[in-house]
Amino acid sequence: MTEIDWAAQAEHLRKTATDEADWNELVAGALVRPTDQLVVDVGCGGGGMAKALAGAVPGATVVALDADEEVLRQAREHTAGLVRCELVSMDDGPEPLRAAIGAPADLVWASASVHHAADQQAAVNALASLLAPGGRLALAEGGLPSRMLPWDLGLGEPGLELRLDLAQDRWFAAMREAIPGSVPMPYGWTDALRNAGLTDVTTQSVLTEKPVPLPEEDRERVIEQLRLRVARLDPAEQDSDHGHGHGHGHGHGHGDVAEITLDADDLTVWRQLLDAGSPHYLGRRTDLASLSVRSIHVGHAPA
Repeated sequence: MTEIDWAAQAEHLRKTATDEADWNELVAGALVRPTDQLVVDVGCGGGGMAKALAGAVPGATVVALDADEEVLRQAREHTAGLVRCELVSMDDGPEPLRAAIGAPADLVWASASVHHAADQQAAVNALASLLAPGGRLALAEGGLPSRMLPWDLGLGEPGLELRLDLAQDRWFAAMREAIPGSVPMPYGWTDALRNAGLTDVTTQSVLTEKPVPLPEEDRERVIEQLRLRVARLDPAEQDSDHGHGHGHGHGHGHGDVAEITLDADDLTVWRQLLDAGSPHYLGRRTDLASLSVRSIHVGHAPA
């Protein structure tokens, strides 16, 4: 199934907000300007980037928006009064968004949230309309698939992680098709920003890599990420919802479609790799990696 229960994901999103604090602080520091007065995080998830933005521009007002009450509760706890949190969905159009933030924004950030909107271009248009003259809209969407495993694990057919990427891509396509009123967007995010009337559109990709062998905490984090991805594609887990991919924000729940699953042989291998009681448990390996590349697309409102 591709329906996402965001309330069930709230605790995981909060944990991600903590785990990715360094990445959030790095990106926030590069995006803000000392003159920024109002900064907005749309689809804030656990509040990780909202908290980082508040730390990067202490004099600014930071507003975190999300469409789920439980997710927003976790964001409030994580940001501990540094951020104003408001319940609103980008699918409702620009007016509720404007009302929630209260004034034109200098910077609007949206990470892995626009791709959950029924009409992604309309969502980008709505976010662009929130900007003050000269303000920036930054979309964290896409990048490269993460790399965590060696190609040959000595168990099953080599290329296991590559096939997981392909299955996840099929799941993502099914998720998009199942959104009520889904509208295709057959072009890239930079074109979407230009179509919204923004200028000086650029993309910068941020590479994050940790030295191997990973310490135990990072190794367990990698295993948990893989466990969540596999669970979404395991028929035995289809009764549970496990949000999409490495994203942190979101819009609304999605309808069910035909199940997207992994190959049966690959599932057998994954179950052994993710079973702490198995001799093949990934936690016993010293060659796990943590390598990711995430892209940030930025457009500017005319001054």
